Amino acid sequence: MIGENHTMKSEFILTGFADHVDLKTLLFVVFFAIYLITMIGNIGLVILISEEQSLHTPMYIFLGNLAFVDSCCACAITPKMLQNFFSEDRKISLYECMAQFYFLCTVETADCFLLAAMAYDRYVAICRPLQYHTMMSKKLCIQMTTGAFVAGNLHSMIHVGLLLRLAFCGSNYINHFYCDILPLYRLSCIDPYINELVLFVFSGSIQVFTIGSVLISYLYILFTIFKMKGKEGRSRAFSTCASHFVSVSLFYGSIFFMYIRPNLLEEGDKDIPAAILFTIVVPLLNPFIYSLRNKEVKSVLQKIITKNVISRNFKQTTPTIA
Repeated sequence: MIGENHTMKSEFILTGFADHVDLKTLLFVVFFAIYLITMIGNIGLVILISEEQSLHTPMYIFLGNLAFVDSCCACAITPKMLQNFFSEDRKISLYECMAQFYFLCTVETADCFLLAAMAYDRYVAICRPLQYHTMMSKKLCIQMTTGAFVAGNLHSMIHVGLLLRLAFCGSNYINHFYCDILPLYRLSCIDPYINELVLFVFSGSIQVFTIGSVLISYLYILFTIFKMKGKEGRSRAFSTCASHFVSVSLFYGSIFFMYIRPNLLEEGDKDIPAAILFTIVVPLLNPFIYSLRNKEVKSVLQKIITKNVISRNFKQTTPTIA
């Protein structure tokens, strides 16, 4: 039972980087620059893939959706964080808090399944190249992409629904730069054991399934690469998969540490570094890892840039008729 002398909290204060007041201008500039680069890189990649017919293949459909969820992640987190650098109160209402977590949980869960789908796509392309078009049909690609977003929505709805059973009557200071589920558990007047158990079961299951899919796919890919006779093909395939695996490791490692580690409710001071990694750094790096190291994407970009330069030069050199 909640004591009658407690006042129920309907809004919270995001302390975020309050301990670094002297660096707030520098941090604002750095995170604002990261936000701009992230949005330009990911949205640009989405537009490029959607407009270029030659990139309408399963690999690039997954990549386009990954860029979309990364841009959504940045939109859900960064604007409020930037605002709080110069805000006097840093307040966020309970329902804004739940909405922010809902969108973040949806896109991060979809991200997990999309990375697993991309790893499977690379497995089929490298290990079963002759069966690629039958094993990775457009229909299967659409089903896997849709399933990722459906799973993301269901996962977030379960946790947000369970948040409604909690009551917040103590401190309303959230030691974070966005409204995450773990700080809310720490502020609850009601024992969040059920919430924590559901979080561990569902998040753990998603992590085990998607990480297992990624690891198995990349193990088969590595075995196939080592069997290749041509050094050039082997180095190219290994370079591509290695860069992808770095991104996957950063994302899954930070997510796993954030939500699956023991004593997660007692170690709130460890949330912010891990959260920065998977909500800010990974969405920034993905466009560079998955596109700038890809010959097809670079070829399309060069073609578009060359076409625009030629068109501009032609307009400048063409005399106007009075």
